[in-house]
Amino acid sequence: MKRVTFLAAGWVLVALGVVGIFLPVMPTTVFLIAAAWFFARSSPRFEAWLLHHPVFGPSVSRWRENGAIGGRAKALATISMAVGYALFWFALSPSPTLAAIVAVPLVLSAGFVLTRPTG
Repeated sequence: MKRVTFLAAGWVLVALGVVGIFLPVMPTTVFLIAAAWFFARSSPRFEAWLLHHPVFGPSVSRWRENGAIGGRAKALATISMAVGYALFWFALSPSPTLAAIVAVPLVLSAGFVLTRPTG
């Protein structure tokens, strides 16, 4: 039962990663890294498929090998976070408290992404 659950979770995460290609607010690579983790515990065949995929494989492999994020992915993630926050700010005119509640996780996330090795 655990294997089937992990396999299903892997495919749900792959689907979310594919959606993330088209929606800039969704982090494609994070979902694919998680999918690879689930596939490693449920299906070596699907894990190998994901790691050798011509589009998704390199970023997942870089992360697995040394926790690296490619320069383009870093720039895209950081810019997306900044644009998302700007849209939030201008569309809602949030109170300072709400603005801080949203800003803190974004700044921490951007800091994490920017401090990873570049693949």
